[in-house]
Amino acid sequence: MMLMLMPMGPDALETLRQVNGYLRSALVRLRPEIRHCSTLKPQDFSDILSQIRRASDCLRRLPPFSEAAAVEKESLEYRSNLEKLRHCLPDVQVRLLAEKSRLETARDHLAAAASWDRASKL
Repeated sequence: MMLMLMPMGPDALETLRQVNGYLRSALVRLRPEIRHCSTLKPQDFSDILSQIRRASDCLRRLPPFSEAAAVEKESLEYRSNLEKLRHCLPDVQVRLLAEKSRLETARDHLAAAASWDRASKL
């Protein structure tokens, strides 16, 4: 995942659009049928968190009761994206834990095979 860094300007609508675009893309990349857990990197999650913080900062600066329809629409989409992430991340965690277990089993198997190989050469 690539982090889109843009300076925070007064244009809340554009910031929310960029964050929503990034989160939509991240949600697609996190789906199990699209990406194997072994290809996920810690930076992927750091980038998602950075985007959430960016949107949070933007929303905090909006005047209370902002009535701009486009900003309201993007805010609602942002909330929807956060809810989708909330539902998606437990599945990602389960897949990551399964991948960790698989890797540990493979490591143990390789260590046992190496030990057997050393012992057979004595």
